[in-house]
Amino acid sequence: MKNKIIYLVLITLTCVNSYSQKVNKTEVKGDKQYDKLAYIDAVKTYERIYNKGYKSPDMLLKIGNAYYFNAELEKANKWYDELYATSPDQEPEFYYRFAQTLRSIKDYKRSDEMMAKFSDKSGNDARAKLFSKNRNYLQEIKENSGRYKIENAGINSKHSDYGTTFMGTKVVFASARDTGNFSKRIHTWTGDYFTNLYAAPIAEDGSLGPVDKFGKKLNTKFHEDTPAFTKDGKTVYFTRNNYLDQKKGFDASKVTLLKIYTAKVNKDGQWDDITALPFDSDAYQTAHPALSPDEKTLYFASDMPGTRGQSDLYRVAINGDGTFGTPENLGDAINTPGRETYPFVNDDNELYFASDGQPGLGGLDIFITRLPKDGSLNFKQVLNVGEEANSPKDDFALIINSKTKRGFLSSNRDGGQGSDDIYKFLETRPIWCEQLLYGVVTDAKTHEVLPNAKLLLFDEKFKQLGETTSDKDGKYEFKEGVECGSKYYVRTSLETYTTKESPVIIGKKDGKTELNVELEKAQKQVKVGDDIADVFGINLIYFDLDKWNIRPDAAIDLAKILDVLEQYPTMKLDIRSHTDCRASAAYNEKLSDRRAKSTRDWLISKGVSPARLTAKGYGESQLINRCSDGVECTEAEHQLNRRSQFIITGL
Repeated sequence: MKNKIIYLVLITLTCVNSYSQKVNKTEVKGDKQYDKLAYIDAVKTYERIYNKGYKSPDMLLKIGNAYYFNAELEKANKWYDELYATSPDQEPEFYYRFAQTLRSIKDYKRSDEMMAKFSDKSGNDARAKLFSKNRNYLQEIKENSGRYKIENAGINSKHSDYGTTFMGTKVVFASARDTGNFSKRIHTWTGDYFTNLYAAPIAEDGSLGPVDKFGKKLNTKFHEDTPAFTKDGKTVYFTRNNYLDQKKGFDASKVTLLKIYTAKVNKDGQWDDITALPFDSDAYQTAHPALSPDEKTLYFASDMPGTRGQSDLYRVAINGDGTFGTPENLGDAINTPGRETYPFVNDDNELYFASDGQPGLGGLDIFITRLPKDGSLNFKQVLNVGEEANSPKDDFALIINSKTKRGFLSSNRDGGQGSDDIYKFLETRPIWCEQLLYGVVTDAKTHEVLPNAKLLLFDEKFKQLGETTSDKDGKYEFKEGVECGSKYYVRTSLETYTTKESPVIIGKKDGKTELNVELEKAQKQVKVGDDIADVFGINLIYFDLDKWNIRPDAAIDLAKILDVLEQYPTMKLDIRSHTDCRASAAYNEKLSDRRAKSTRDWLISKGVSPARLTAKGYGESQLINRCSDGVECTEAEHQLNRRSQFIITGL
């Protein structure tokens, strides 16, 4: 594909490289007491007992997460920092959140260290810098294949024909065919002519009519190619060698590079006022312009300073007064150390381009991505459009009509007429997989549906993509921002409930992905007869073998009970201790009774009135499963019977 130029050494007339060459904070209400009911805020209890000297890794993580989800990152950092100091081995997501909180206090060095740990442990998470996202690219290309019906466009010559663009009911393209209009300036390396612009009418079935030379004043004795027209047909942007007003320009090595020029139709219907764009340079190249649907942005290829590879894709704003902004590199999601070139944006804001750096089938392949709706450069997916459009050779310069799904592409694949040929195609199915994320929000304990819950959708980098609210039936859905095969997080919040963040991986084929969310009460409602141990998940107050003194790890759980009793000075408890069936019934009853009373004594030593506490051991008399004498059970089954209860007997 020698004519897809990145520069031309015109001194020797050689064709050179081508572009072949928050969440809103949930207000946690203070302690309340209603008629014989109490509301226990577990997180606040954790903080209070921490201040009394009791702590555990799980408790530190829960407090840190509570602040993190409410966007209080500096506060979260305190708890995460202490957790990491005492228990550095955590789940991957912890390191990411810890890194974010470290950035909030401008500890960038340590934040980077946490991101490195996150990368090491997170596996296929997109935020992990070390993850190779393209390891299954051949399978992905296979899944994207079979979507095009392709045939020769019928306008090709034995020379190079390529780089189509739409202009009303015509297609304009570049060709090196010999028209006899010039003195046959031939590349000594290729034996082909310099390219000029030609046009052919488009029929309803996508076929092309007779070819004519296009834009007499646009064509010169050097290269012109890849024009882009405004919808009114009065302005064109096009690629040409550094040649204007009969003068050639050179870089420091005496090479005539490529530039993008613009021209306008004058009152006589002729192209006039040809000028180079202000960001062009003699020292680097710009080429292959493409307009956004609103004509406010120009996309192009260049090797200007800041380019990551041989050529990158850029965009530049076209201001209302006709001036231009500063070119922006489209970034690492698009550009590689190889060649990215021939951009095209259709009316659906899909960006097509050619690349030999993205994983493909060989040479240049054609790729597609969606332009972010927020105008950022945060491209989500870059997909190879698949076989038929792509081949083991160079495939490039795809354009498509979003309504008819008909278009053209250029290729030097086997079976063509010239070095490059133009092919017409019909797209038979879209490349994008459509998915709907939906579910129901319910109370984790009662299973009642929860209307008016706020749900936020985040991508893997925790950038918010969407927001919705559960309806009267607790149902929600995200119709936009969900891409097949991707991982997301749904953060659900509702007043008086604990905020929950749920990961979800979207299915890889068209359809729906269900994610139901169960929320737990932030303030636990209890009444006479309830077990406070259920609020905090206390199954057992641990004692050493044949002992009944309170161990340090048991004191953490008892501190939670103590905090509740201090909040509600009229609350009374019955402390009940149970054993499994092993050892004799008499022994178990005496041991459990000593342990229950030891627990009572610990609470009394902390200031609780003896009149508020009763204690009794029940031994193995109240087993909750089948594990009685003579029945073989697992250790886990026996564990269920070894439990502590704190039953409310008065409020």
